[in-house]
Amino acid sequence: MTRISRQARQDSLRTLLFQDPFLSDGELASHLAVSVQTIRLDRLQLGIPELRERVKAVASSKMESMRALSPSEVFGEIVDIEVGQSGISVWRGEAQHAFLRSSIIRGHYLFAQANSLAVAIVDADRALTTKATIRFLRSAKTGVALVAKARVVGQRHGYVRVEVQIKAEGEAILSASFLIMRAPNQTLGGGDGENRD
Repeated sequence: MTRISRQARQDSLRTLLFQDPFLSDGELASHLAVSVQTIRLDRLQLGIPELRERVKAVASSKMESMRALSPSEVFGEIVDIEVGQSGISVWRGEAQHAFLRSSIIRGHYLFAQANSLAVAIVDADRALTTKATIRFLRSAKTGVALVAKARVVGQRHGYVRVEVQIKAEGEAILSASFLIMRAPNQTLGGGDGENRD
């Protein structure tokens, strides 16, 4: 394999991060066929912060707009949100989230990431998931960044339809559609009236 120049590699690094700002140093190294140390040096030279700092910078300015959930109730880290329209969260499963023998992430964690993001983008003080249609498309292993993207696709009579897709390494692993009810501000059925997931 031919080596590319530092300038070409750094240009490719910028392009990759523009397309997917949630790629880890390891994932970038794999894409560019270089070591993780090389990626870190390139990031330093270009003034690009590490993944965690990139995520925090984007998220901190947007979190205050959430109404139905507090940031601590979302499964994963919200990195972008436009309440009433769309949102993005990132989560990495660890050993305790996976099957022991295969290191494959258990489905209910993927559901939790998708559902909590769907509820978070609803423009309401309280929101309840009333229906979910989930398709698991392929498995994901521990340590991989799982990027969930949600968008509102319809609203009618107090209900909001939200579609969510989760990708790992650029490939879709889950596709979901949620019907979410904007709940009135009184308690429902003796509960607290909030998301019942």
